[in-house]
Parts: sequence; C-alpha cells; structure tokens
Amino acid sequence: MTTQTEATTEPQARDPKWWTLAAVCTGVFMLLLDITIVNVALPDIQTDLAASLSDLQWVIDAYALSLAALLLTAGSLADLYGRRLVFVVGLLLFTAGSVACGLAQDVFFLSIARAFQGIGGAAMFATALALLASAFSGRDRGVAFGAFGATTGVAVAVGPVLGGVLTSGLSWRWIFFVNIPICLVALAIALLRVKESHDPSAGAPDWAGFLSFSGALGLLVYGLIRSGEEGWGDDVVLACLGGAGFLFAVFLLVQWGAKHPMFDLSLLRKPTFNGGLIAALGVSASIFSLLAYLVLYIQGVLGFSAVQSGFRLVLLSAMAFVFAALAGRLTEKVPTKLLIGPGFLVLGVGLYLLHGIPTSADPDSWHHLIPGLLVCGVAIGLINPPLASTAVGVVAPQKAGMASGANSTFRQVGIATGIATLGSLFANQVGREVTDGLAGTPAAGNADQIAAAITGGQVRRVVEAAPASARDRISEVATSAFVDSLNHIILIAMVLAFVTGVLTLILIRQRDFVVHGGPPRAETAGEAGPAASDAEATPDSGTDAAVLSGAPVGAPHAGEQEPGKHLP
Repeated sequence: MTTQTEATTEPQARDPKWWTLAAVCTGVFMLLLDITIVNVALPDIQTDLAASLSDLQWVIDAYALSLAALLLTAGSLADLYGRRLVFVVGLLLFTAGSVACGLAQDVFFLSIARAFQGIGGAAMFATALALLASAFSGRDRGVAFGAFGATTGVAVAVGPVLGGVLTSGLSWRWIFFVNIPICLVALAIALLRVKESHDPSAGAPDWAGFLSFSGALGLLVYGLIRSGEEGWGDDVVLACLGGAGFLFAVFLLVQWGAKHPMFDLSLLRKPTFNGGLIAALGVSASIFSLLAYLVLYIQGVLGFSAVQSGFRLVLLSAMAFVFAALAGRLTEKVPTKLLIGPGFLVLGVGLYLLHGIPTSADPDSWHHLIPGLLVCGVAIGLINPPLASTAVGVVAPQKAGMASGANSTFRQVGIATGIATLGSLFANQVGREVTDGLAGTPAAGNADQIAAAITGGQVRRVVEAAPASARDRISEVATSAFVDSLNHIILIAMVLAFVTGVLTLILIRQRDFVVHGGPPRAETAGEAGPAASDAEATPDSGTDAAVLSGAPVGAPHAGEQEPGKHLP
C-alpha cells in the first residue's frame, strides 16, 4: 500500500524544478570552491612558475576583473537569449578555463586562463538566482534559496582544507582539475532537465557601458599593481590611473544617456543603496584581500604546508558560516544597519587583534592569529546576510536584479583593487626595509632581488640561499621586513573596516526599504565569503517579483570568498 508520504515524494522527485536546483547548486559549488582554494595554493604556484608578487596578484585579480566587468552584461544576455543557455555556456567556459589553469606552464598563461574562468563565472553567477526564481514559487522558493545558501556556505567552509589537501597531496594543478567532474555533472543536469526561460521585454546589452567600465577597471588595477614594482611616480602608473579616471567618467556619461543602461544611476539616489555598495566594497577590500598575504606569511615565513594553512584558515570560515546562520535569522527582527554597521566595527576589532604579529619565524607565532581570525569570521557572518537583503530591499522590484548585480560587482571590484593596493603598499615597504637593513653589508648589491623574493613570501628560501657569513643578518632583515609590512597593511585594512562601519551606520536607513515598509525577510542562513552572498538572505515577496520580472540578477562571489567569502 502506498503511503501518503510516498505519494507526495514521488511526484516531487520527478518535478524538473528540483533538477534546476541541483544544476545551479552544483555549478555554484564548483565556482566558490575554486575561489576559496586558490589562496592556499599561491606559494606553490609561485615556486613552480617562478612568479613574483605582482604575478600572484594577477592570478587573483584576472578572475575578479573579468567577473566584475561581465556580471551585469551576462545578466542582460541571459534575459535576452535564455538563462539556461547562458548558464551552460558559463559552465563550459569555466571548465575550459580550469583545464587551461591546470595545464599552465607560466604565470602569464595562468592569469589569462583565470580570466576565462571569470567570464564563465559571470555567466553562471548572473543566471543562478534567476533560474531558481523562474523554477520555484511560494514555500518551495524558500527551500530552494535555503539549499543554495547552504551550498555556498559549505563550499566556502571546506575550500581552504580541500585546497590544502589537493596542493600538498597532489599538486596545485588539481585545484583546477577537480572542477572537471563537477562541471560534467552540472552540465548533464542543465542540458537534460533544466527548462529554458527568457525575459520577453529584455533590451539589448549595454556594450558601451561594458567596454568603458571594463577598461577603467583594468587600467586601475594594472596601475595599482605596477606601482608596487615601479613606484607611484612611474609614468605608466600615472597614465593608467589617469586613463582609468577618464574611462570611468565616460562610463557615467554613457549610463546617464543609455536607454537600457548597464547600471541605472538613479539607484544612487537612496543613501541606503550607497551604503550597501560601500559595504560590499569594504568587506572585500579589507579582510578578503588580506587573506592572500596572510597565506604567504603562514607558509613562506612560518613554514607551514598548504594543508596546514588550510586548516588554520578554517577558523575564519567556520565562524563566518555559523554567524551567517544567526544573522540570517536576526534580519527578521533587527534593523539592517544594526547588523552591517556593527559587523564592520567587529571586523575592525578582529583586524586589530591580527595586527602586531611578532617578528619571528617560529611556527608557534601563528597562535597570535587565532583571536583575530575568529573575530573576523564572526564579523563576516554578521555582515553578509543583511548586506544581501540591503542590495535589493531599497529599490523597486523591477530594479532588484540590477541592484543585486551592482552589489556583487562591487564585491569583485573590492577584491581586485584591494589585492592590488595592499600588495603595492606591502611591496614598497618591504623594498625600503630590505634596502635600509642590508645597507653596508656584502648583500647590499642584491637588495632588490632579495626584496622581490621576500615580497613573494619566500623568506625561508632567501635565508637558505644566503652565504653562511651573512645568513643571520639576512634572516633578521627578511623576517622583519615581511612581518612589519604585513602589520602595516593589516592596519590599513583595519582603518578601512572602521570607516566602512561608520559610513554604513550613517547611510543605511530603515525608511529607505520598500519591501513591506522594512528590510526584506531573510529566508536562508548564509555563508562566509565575498563571493557568495547574494543568496544568503533571500528577500521576501518583493525580491520574488524582482527576480521574476526578468531583470539581470547578480549572484554571489571570491574570491572570493567570496567567494569569499573571496577569498579569494
């Protein structure tokens, strides 16, 4: 005899919408896993491909740049040509990029392949939530977004450990090759089971906006990274920064007059929306950009392996995962500004606790990081879910997709510019300290080469390669230069977190929310990364209407986290 439960479950299992959920969650899990595991592999990539610090910055930023530049445009293309089609194309591009990353024999090719991953990632991010929204309604939609949030959280949480295991046990190349079977599963489900959906009223993509925005962002990041090698007065650096400013002004003019703009400037009229953009930029440019340099310290200075580094970073991602679940529930009862603003203040405290790393290569020095990583994880968890709600809760439903996409774009811009800026400041200070510290010694003539190696985290290798007579002095200078410079950029990230907290407390106002007179209700708990936060708190009926309206929907991101989250 068939029970009522069996009769209910059997049709549900055959319902194609659950296959849509499976395809989206599988694809996004792959994206976020890849973002979070790259950080712990950076030292091995550096050694294998003889990469400098600026090369490592491009490994991260090539992905973030292409994702940030294409996210909104990919959403428009999905509405016009089909969300499933764009999602499948994104899967194929991301996987092709992953294979190319794993086969890379030099760091330039690796960076280009990472850019291809970013193109595919943008296509998938931009369509993920739209596919779910078109397939689900009512209570099932809450279940779907909850599963999506759980998937992103798990990907961010396990990423550092899995990345460490693959890097230490096999090779850094396997952090990319592992995407192949995951993609094949997602691709098969998407092609065989997922229904296509369009927006009948979709307009043509804003190609002028895309080109001007991409050019501005690319020149800005290139100038920032180059300044770490050549200094801020370099002619190329100044030309890039000036060109970035010019193209950004062109972008604003294009958006002002476009019939179907990539970014509707009228969204900036609400202070709360601006506060959300500042928060998205701030969390990525501070803690998530800093993670890459913490990994270089843990492995390059303290001598831990990739898997040991991954387990240490779990302190941050685990706390972020737990507190995102709590914050997701609190968004129903607590004003959004009282989660985001204080969350950044807590982040500032966590970064303050990270600051003051002792000048020592003793592996036990990592214990200094524990309180800061835990508190920073709490802060990330508090910030991400209400930030996702803020992105869409203060605009009319038909503009919620663009608003969410803009918030996700700002996360990627934060990663790209944060990595570049912190790295430039870090490299400049290392260079000064090494030059001053080795002045008057036989190693003074090689100060530039030594500084370049130290900047990339190769402190132990520099010491091992030094002549016995100069080893003690070089060890002291190398460790001091790296740790002092790391403490310097931690301090900058801390100030950024505190400033962002104050600005969000000022700008975010409850009266700006348009969904039922208050912030959107959070349906799901969330995750830990910069790269994956737009689904952590699923808006109530207002966002449902927005997503169903066919507007381009931005999804989470590295990182990312993000992603995350960016980590990257």
